[in-house]
Amino acid sequence: MATILAVDDDPQVREMLDTLFTEAGYQVVTAADGKEAMANFRKQPAEVVVADILMPEKDGLETLQELHQIAPEVPVIAISGGGHLPGSHYLKTATLLGAFRALEKPFPNRAILTAVGEALA
Repeated sequence: MATILAVDDDPQVREMLDTLFTEAGYQVVTAADGKEAMANFRKQPAEVVVADILMPEKDGLETLQELHQIAPEVPVIAISGGGHLPGSHYLKTATLLGAFRALEKPFPNRAILTAVGEALA
């Protein structure tokens, strides 16, 4: 059973991802920001990381870069609804930094499950 680390500062999004991935048969670890995500990853490495871009403490871009330094083989799926700029701007940056896939919120459940499946293939 693959482990997915789901990182988002919005508790409702974290809960939705946790439920969705658990029901799909994955083991799920969650984190509210990049700092917590990296601590969790060091304790229990994941096969895939799904990370929001705009978060407090350590944002998704910083988290993506740190993950690629310590575990370059782990695919990161970036998600964002935007902030001061549209989500697509942040997601393009994440892709340039090595994100496996980038999805703009809100995304269909099938889209994130497909991206995770492809990341694990």
